[in-house]
Amino acid sequence: MLVDEVKISVRGGKGGNGSVTFGEHRMDNRPVGGDGGNGGSVYIEATTALGDLSRYRYAKVFVAPNGENGGRNSHGVDGADVILSVPRGTVVKNLTSGEPPFEMLSVGERMLVGKGGLRGRGNRAFSHARATDPSRADPGKNGYGAELELELQLIADIGLVGLPNAGKSSLLNAVTAAKSKVADYKFTTLEPHLGVLPSGALIADIPGLIEGAAEGRGLGAKFLRHIKRTKLIAHLVSFESEDIKKDYETIRGELSRYDKKLADKDEILLITKADIASPSEKKSALAIAKKLNKNAFLLSVEDPKLLSIVSDKLMAWAA
Repeated sequence: MLVDEVKISVRGGKGGNGSVTFGEHRMDNRPVGGDGGNGGSVYIEATTALGDLSRYRYAKVFVAPNGENGGRNSHGVDGADVILSVPRGTVVKNLTSGEPPFEMLSVGERMLVGKGGLRGRGNRAFSHARATDPSRADPGKNGYGAELELELQLIADIGLVGLPNAGKSSLLNAVTAAKSKVADYKFTTLEPHLGVLPSGALIADIPGLIEGAAEGRGLGAKFLRHIKRTKLIAHLVSFESEDIKKDYETIRGELSRYDKKLADKDEILLITKADIASPSEKKSALAIAKKLNKNAFLLSVEDPKLLSIVSDKLMAWAA
């Protein structure tokens, strides 16, 4: 199960208290109390080592260690920072501050989400001409916390879209080493599946859309976000369709309603399951498709020649 949306709570550690201590000998009243350590902070870091957000499905609260208190002639040790790794492509929403969402797009990119509290100063810090109160020390400050929503938006080169049973999973399995489930009923794919083309391009099979998906019908708009960053949209329409033009325009409309920028992406139109059609039916369907999109091709995963043509086209567009 692909976990692509979670909510977590984070908090930086408390700063250590400053120390009020004096010299070791009874007659030695020199203030020698050290400062506390700073509280540890919580960061989110992007990585390619994770495929989704499942590590945060059950672990929801992350608190960095406190800084140590100061001691005699010594400062407290800072609390260790906590690094929360997320897949590259994760969007971080701070529900506490209401700040604009932050996109984690680069490997190693870090975002501070729970700042540690500042250390308290010990009485040694106040032993000077302008502050001569030897019994004064500051307490450490509390760390800052936040409620976060993490939303994964896959970073794939190609996104496969279409109505249920358009042949998306079959194409993914045929051109990559993926093993996406294939069956003759709606919504076989209930979550995005990924595969890698021989060129190294990443291809994502987006669950079947239906009219009204942008407003939450069917599997809803949840998975539409996974094609926002693709270079190319591969739009699949089955030869089994009663109206190729209507099916094509239905999905195009849903994409545009979700995000108008999706309509401007490079797109290839594939008329799938061509093996069930006669030569005249293929010719007629391709003519209709070419009027909808000049980059239209016939496809059958059972036809090595057609499959090879489509595979080459996908790799060329994703390069």
